[in-house]
Amino acid sequence: MAYVITEGCLDIMDRSCLNQCPVDCIQQGGRMLYINPDDCIDCGACESVCPQGAIFFDEELPADRERFRDINAGVFALGLEPGADHPVVRGLPG
Repeated sequence: MAYVITEGCLDIMDRSCLNQCPVDCIQQGGRMLYINPDDCIDCGACESVCPQGAIFFDEELPADRERFRDINAGVFALGLEPGADHPVVRGLPG
């Protein structure tokens, strides 16, 4: 399992989590940040510093935010470059 960044980060990107991640598994897109589930070590350091409450442990994602599990993983599965957003995120209202 891994941590997941949800819509609370959309167009805000506080970036506090970037400095706390010991394995650099968080990538910045154009509109939000994403956690690579293959690199995440489930330490929770990112969750505790997110002022928007946008980060959840995968197994504790609220039902209305479950799509962000696939969005976070999809950024890395699609091989998107840093600074690029998942196609679903590009279409979300700002």
